[in-house]
Amino acid sequence: MKLEIKDWFERFEGTIIAFSGGIDSALVLFLSRKFLGKERTIGVISNSESLKDKDYQLALDFAKKNDIHLETIYTKELNDSNYNSNPSNRCYFCKTHLYNAIDQVKKKYPGYIVLNGTNKDDFSDYRPGMQAADENDVRSPLADLGIGKSEIRKLAKQFGIPFWDKPASPCLSSRIPYGNSITINKLEQIEKAEGYLNEFGFKNVRVRHYNKECKIEVPLAELNLLKDQFSEIEKKIIDLGFDTCILDEEGLVSGKLNKVLNLNNG
Repeated sequence: MKLEIKDWFERFEGTIIAFSGGIDSALVLFLSRKFLGKERTIGVISNSESLKDKDYQLALDFAKKNDIHLETIYTKELNDSNYNSNPSNRCYFCKTHLYNAIDQVKKKYPGYIVLNGTNKDDFSDYRPGMQAADENDVRSPLADLGIGKSEIRKLAKQFGIPFWDKPASPCLSSRIPYGNSITINKLEQIEKAEGYLNEFGFKNVRVRHYNKECKIEVPLAELNLLKDQFSEIEKKIIDLGFDTCILDEEGLVSGKLNKVLNLNNG
């Protein structure tokens, strides 16, 4: 597999990697740096309002530790009504803004190809951002090589990436149901609420934002532990501006808000 990965990267003059701060794109960035070297590997991260600050800092630390050239851009998707109105294809508009901004970076590195962290398992969920990647000729080495999430974590651990087991952390906007507008205030409430849960020892969490109500998701195995501490957690989260805060008894389910969509055309 290492030889296949090496061969995949060495076909290109250089790469520009859309880095989210997550483990998938971190692995792509690491592999490009390993097989192409520093001068031929450029990481790009958008420090937008929908990215957690701690994920941005993690990305900066990762790049510094691995001697990777990382550029920060500032996408303006929240100013776009196609995005902030939160339609079901919101991710398409987000990724379009991202890749349009990366086009400006590309001008400094002619001939370099743009990559992302899409892996083979992503095709099992609704991912409208993939359309934007296709429209902008963005390549996905992990998907091309048939690498899924479990193997990504295995490779990341093998290569010494310290956050190889970091829980998935989709953008903050994904916590807001489709059709409910996205605002900076809502994103800040979500980030702070999830931060409180992290402080109480819950690493893998979602705080879904239903305007004045929020729902907390943790893995089912941790639900009773959350219930034991809920009164204290609830008070801190209510103080952020919610009227009510409830536990989701179903537990954490990635992509839960996609359930309202008819993905199978009936």
